[in-house]
Amino acid sequence: MTVVVSRAGAAVLAVLVLVLTTAGVTPLLPTASANPAAAQTDPDEPRFLELSIDEVTPQTVTLTSESVVTVRGTVANIGDRDVEDVWVRLQRAPVVSDSAALRTSLSLDQAGFDTVGEFEEVADRLGQGERTDFELELPLRSDLVPSLDIDTPGVYPLLVNVNGVPEYGGAARLDDARFLLPVLAVPASDEVTEETETGNGGSRGTTRSSDDGRLDREEKAFPAVPPDVSRPAAVTMLWPLADRPRLAAGVAGSGTEPVRLVDDDLAASLTEGGRLDGLLRAVEDTARTEPRVLEGLCLAVDPDLLVTVANMTRDYLVVEDPNEPTGDARPGSGTDAAVAWLERLRALAATTCTMAVPFAQVDLTALGDLADSSLTDSALESPAVIVDSILGVTSTPGVMWPDSGVLTEKTGSMLAADGPVTALVSDNALEGGRALLAGTSSTPSTAPGGNGFRISGVSGLTAALFDSSASAALAGMGTDPQTPSFVPSSARYDLSRDSSTARLQDALGALAWPAMVPTVSEVTGAALPAAGRSVLFAPPQNWSASPDDAASVLSMLSTLVRSGLTTPRPLAALVDAAANTANDPTASMLVYPEQAITDGASAAVVSEAEEQIGRLDAIQTALVEDPQAQLTPQQFTAPLREDLLRAMSLAGRRGADADGAYATGEHRASEVREAVDDIYDAVTVISTGGVYTLTSEQSPLLLTARNDLPVGITVRLQVDAPDTVDITDIGPTQLPPRGSRTLTVPAQISDSRNLRLEFALTTDSGLPLGSSTTVTVRSNAYGQILAVVTGCAGALLLFLAGRRLLHRFRGEPDPADEGYEK
Repeated sequence: MTVVVSRAGAAVLAVLVLVLTTAGVTPLLPTASANPAAAQTDPDEPRFLELSIDEVTPQTVTLTSESVVTVRGTVANIGDRDVEDVWVRLQRAPVVSDSAALRTSLSLDQAGFDTVGEFEEVADRLGQGERTDFELELPLRSDLVPSLDIDTPGVYPLLVNVNGVPEYGGAARLDDARFLLPVLAVPASDEVTEETETGNGGSRGTTRSSDDGRLDREEKAFPAVPPDVSRPAAVTMLWPLADRPRLAAGVAGSGTEPVRLVDDDLAASLTEGGRLDGLLRAVEDTARTEPRVLEGLCLAVDPDLLVTVANMTRDYLVVEDPNEPTGDARPGSGTDAAVAWLERLRALAATTCTMAVPFAQVDLTALGDLADSSLTDSALESPAVIVDSILGVTSTPGVMWPDSGVLTEKTGSMLAADGPVTALVSDNALEGGRALLAGTSSTPSTAPGGNGFRISGVSGLTAALFDSSASAALAGMGTDPQTPSFVPSSARYDLSRDSSTARLQDALGALAWPAMVPTVSEVTGAALPAAGRSVLFAPPQNWSASPDDAASVLSMLSTLVRSGLTTPRPLAALVDAAANTANDPTASMLVYPEQAITDGASAAVVSEAEEQIGRLDAIQTALVEDPQAQLTPQQFTAPLREDLLRAMSLAGRRGADADGAYATGEHRASEVREAVDDIYDAVTVISTGGVYTLTSEQSPLLLTARNDLPVGITVRLQVDAPDTVDITDIGPTQLPPRGSRTLTVPAQISDSRNLRLEFALTTDSGLPLGSSTTVTVRSNAYGQILAVVTGCAGALLLFLAGRRLLHRFRGEPDPADEGYEK
């Protein structure tokens, strides 16, 4: 099990120090070289203050930025006592030197942030439940006053530290907040010459130009440090458009009835200012302001979202209780928003790369374990058909992006079963993947840009890797931050303690870092990949980025392209290059982390899906394909197949409410089971009366077969009868949609007793349908007794007739005629 730890552990440790010191115990304090993990402590320890970052200016430092970094935030007293002498200061850790440090540097002990500013007072006293704002400023460079001491481009971890004196204790560090500051270039600036009072009682440095005559002649200006654009990275960005499953579970296709949604939240998301509106609008705006960025961007569309939105363009219903999908419902309110959003998406997809992702972010590992061809087709083959038909485009072929970012060999074999395919997976989904992507491996990729690898043990499967640290940072954005399954335990921490501003800064820093990789490896001293190294960015498919967050991400990519630090690379080019490594002599092994098992679909859901998909396959083969019918068998069962995929969806399983996501999946699977039960129960046989009285031993039996399904079905009649009853098999019988048919069943009965016969319907393959019916048969024929009596009477008649003829032949009177002679 992977443990998620709090990054505020150092602050809690300080409180523990305070308590121990008060008790006369001398604690051991961590040093700058302490293990980062050792700085993490129990998040359940009492806390006094909570520090939140609200604004960072500039978000990204460029040549035209201000030379002073300003951080605004809030300090709140969340403890059980007042805190006096509340002070804050800004600190910096060393520049990020490798991709992994984009995460691990944010969990360093406070002592690792060894470039520090001065403490500034926030409040003399902060009472319980009170909060106050603060503002900190530090110049990038200065020889006279404290500064961030940033003189080269790079990505720098920053920390805001808050100290205070809780009642009944001594001074201690009570909380901190960390974030990344991307510095694409260092702007020119003049020396800081004086201290000025800040609004909250602290002080900050200011700069003066040499033109104003206030600088001493001996003071010097700091020249600008431009970015190194000699080795631009080739960047590809996946832009996911997906949502958690919204269609109500357990409702088969009807062809006429409006669809049902579990809630109307999607309507708000599609409306102006909503999440999906913001994701689409950010791309539309970028297409106008920096169209080159879109050359390396690809819309990754979940077909489940498209199916839902397409249904919302017509009248739809929202159920009052998600646990009762067929219960009371109200009209949905998002029809106009759905129509407008879908039209905008069609227009954008017509000019932008578009790809389909597996249906409903299904757990591909669970899908591979099921090994059901019809379910696999619905998850992997149908998405491209759905996306292409609804959007009117041709999506990028030969590529698969698993939501988990990792694969097993069995899953890989499933993906490549119908032909070669390139999987987009995390750099740590392959053994030694980070080194492979960085170009420091002894067996580098032969693909142009160094991002394409043949997968060991799976014929036809190749992979292109995305940066796991950048993906984790992007996943942390928005209202529902999540930690992807592929993030190692050393880089996992509690995202809920970070503000949305801080998490956005982390994402911007992660996007900028590949463009500023050192030219020489600090570890080996070897030259790193030349210009054109391929970088793939992949947010989570169900991405909770706000509209402003989405705009900031594409603004960063635009800045990188304009500055010459990156060039856009189309997804098709990346996929083609990776596919061409299929015959490479070397191959890489897949790595599947334990966390992906924990985050995957539950065993109960997979077991339920395995049972129900078999029943759906069987019933679909019995349904009648009628070209004139409004509803086909496939259309009737498709929603339930898709529900099984939705039950195995990974949406929400890595966020704050993972338990809720698991419960939703299990509920959806149980709803499918009930719906399949209802389908089977909807086809049954009934008798017109409880007792049949037959006039002869070969009289037929009359039964009624009823079909309450909206599609026709072929059935067989099964009979359980005594040995004295011989029922003729009437063969397959077609029942019309929502109709019935009288069955004439030839029967031969050689028993005059009351007999009980049990009738039931099955599919042609023998699967039972509906409930059986029992009838009592009474025959007026005497059966064997009648045959014996008749035979005896006939024999006696022959005997008497022969006797009379014999007497007449002899001329003798027949004794039987005595008394009748005249």
